[in-house]
Order: sequence, then structure tokens, then C-alpha cells
Amino acid sequence: MIEKKRVLILTADAGFGHRSAANAVAAALQKNFADSIEVTMVNPLDDRRTSSLLRESQSDYDKIVREMPELYRFSYEASDASLPTAIVESGLTVLLYEVLQDILRQTQPDLILNTYPLYHSPLSAIFTVHKFFIPLYTIVTDLATVHRLWFNPEVDGFFIPTKAVHDLAISYGIPEKKLHLTGIPVSPFIDEDGRSKREIREQLGWDPKLPTVLAVGSKRVGSLLSILQVINHFGKPLQLILVAGKDRDLFQTLEAEEWHLPVKLYEYTDQMPAFMRASDLIVCKAGGLIVTESLASGLPMILIDVLPGQEVGNAEYVTANGTGFQVESQLELLEVLAHLFKDDGALLQTMAENSRALGRPNAACLIADMVNQNIRQLPRDTNHARNKNRSTLLKLLSQFNIPWEIEGLRPARTRK
Repeated sequence: MIEKKRVLILTADAGFGHRSAANAVAAALQKNFADSIEVTMVNPLDDRRTSSLLRESQSDYDKIVREMPELYRFSYEASDASLPTAIVESGLTVLLYEVLQDILRQTQPDLILNTYPLYHSPLSAIFTVHKFFIPLYTIVTDLATVHRLWFNPEVDGFFIPTKAVHDLAISYGIPEKKLHLTGIPVSPFIDEDGRSKREIREQLGWDPKLPTVLAVGSKRVGSLLSILQVINHFGKPLQLILVAGKDRDLFQTLEAEEWHLPVKLYEYTDQMPAFMRASDLIVCKAGGLIVTESLASGLPMILIDVLPGQEVGNAEYVTANGTGFQVESQLELLEVLAHLFKDDGALLQTMAENSRALGRPNAACLIADMVNQNIRQLPRDTNHARNKNRSTLLKLLSQFNIPWEIEGLRPARTRK
């Protein structure tokens, strides 16, 4: 019996996008290559040894971007330059080296697939210090505005979502041969669900005939309630599907609201692909994953609470391609709704067609195929050019008392 190859997927839980992209590719690998590939998914930021600064950044992410958006934007833009990025990378190497080193020792992967940019520099340091190089591939999870940290030169390949991100990577010095235009991976079941919109609605217990607006909230989407007030009083025959995104307070507030149209309320759902396919319009933030899932589902968007930094590019991508609108006030929303539902929803139908044309529902399976092809390649030459930095790295690790002489850390191909 042939030994299965091992894929290590590294992810994080700062928002839903990184984990969801990781889950999508894991599902595609399991679906298509379960006999030959074994997948392990790890969030290094959950390790108790990881600095509390990084661990708590996950749970504090929504709070920071909601309560201090200008500070977030300043930090994002200030760090997205070569010198600040180099300083950040050195800090990340110190903070994450030991945890990632142990993860590699325990999992012995043949290939690493990464959905979070903070892991690049410590992984590169581990490869340099131990003089071996595990194939490393990265899935970029924003559609247009992407931080420089994503584009580490030590990464073997980048699965990128759009031509805009391709051009940005080139501007940062990434060779063309490393760039693979796949789209952001979404659940492979979006592409495989052959049910009609009516069938899905009936099975979910929704009205199969009414135009359906799906609204997705979270602790980060602060303007959702005011937006829903407009829809609630819009006057057109609609049904609202509300998902609170695990925000218990929001869920209870929505429960207490007096609704003037049919409403289905969910605190959380694991059926989001089906919800999207059954809907005619989605109201949501401009996160890379939810935008990508909407495109893959042929679902027009109304974007609210656009995060300064990476989400601005996502919103611009949506509006420039005629797949949605960004609104910043109740009046803007009212105007958009009036246009969308005029003439029996002609504009809504056009935007749905634009979304379907732009969406990439097969991205996860495409990435899984590439992973399967590349997992057979040999580790890179240990006489890599960056080995000249080894002595500098050893000094840095020693200065902070970080152990690096670890037994059992080696490429998986040397396993006996």
C-alpha cells in the first residue's frame, strides 16, 4: 500500500475568511484525493505558547475594526511598505518560530498550504536554519487590496483571486511562474448543488415564490440594523433571511424587532452555500470570502461597513464589475433597492448574470488538483541562496532564547 502524502493547512480565525478558504480546499482534497493525501489543519495562533498579542488579535479583530476603523486603516497602510514589513517579519519570526517548528515536527508534511500571511517569515526562517525546504503554497484571500506580507519570496506558489492581485504580486517582485489565477476557494458544494432555487427554498422552509434578500451580520457589521429598517419598510413583497453570524446580542435584537414582511432568523448556519443559491440578493460586509461565495453563487450584493484597508479593494471590485453596490446610508440603500426591483427586477437579473460570469465556484477543486500535482516534487536544494542569512537568524533566535536545535525536524520524504 502506498503511503499517503501529507498536506498541512495553516490558517487563522481573524474573521471567517481564512478558515473558510482552508475548509474549502480541505473538502476538495478529501473529495478528490482521499486515497492518496492526508490533510491536517492547524491554527498556530491557538497554541498556548503563542504570544497573547497574536492570540488575542483573533478575538479582538472585530472589536478593533468596528470601534477604531481609522486606527486600523493607519496601521494597515503604514505597515504595507518594504521597511515596516521587514520589521514586522522579524517580529513574527521571534513570536511564531517555536510554535511553527513544533507543528512541522509533529505533522511532518510533504507540502504546506497557507491561508494567513503572518506565517511566511517564521516558516522561511525554519527552512533556512534547518537547511531544508518543504514546498509552501499560499492562498490569497482578498480580491484587490492585498498587504505586502502575503508576497513572501520564499513561497513556492500563490493561488490568487484576480488579475489585480496578479499585477500587485508582480510589482512586489514575485515571478510570473509562481502565480496561479484560481479565485478564492469556496465550498465545492456550491458548484455541485444541482437543486433549483425553488427546491432549495422549499427544503429550507422558505416561501418559494417571494423575492428573497439574505442579510448576513456579525459583531463587525454595525450598520446592519439601520439597513434592515429600510428593507423592513420598503413596501415591496419580499422575504428576509437574517443570519447573525454567531453574534448572540444581534440575534436577540433581531428577534425582538417588529417585522412587516416574512422573516427567517438564524443565529448561525452551516448551510451558507445553500442560503446563497436560494436568495436573490445579499446584504453583507465586503470580506473577501463572502464576496467570493456570492460571486460563485451568482448572487448580487449590497455591501455595508466596508473595512478600511483590504476590503476597500473588494468593494471596488464588486462595483466596477456590475455585481453589486456599496451603500453608506439608509437613503442610498433606498435608492439602490428602488433601482434593483424596478421593471420586475431587470437590473437585479443583470447583476446576477454578471456575478455568475465573474464567479469561480470550482476554485477549491482547481487548487486541490495543483496541490496533488506539486506534492510529488522534491524538496528544494538545501544550498538555497537565503542560507547566507542563517547566521543572522541564529543570532536573532539566541537573543530571545528561542530553541532551534530540535530533533526529528526534517522533510517528510526522509521518514522511514
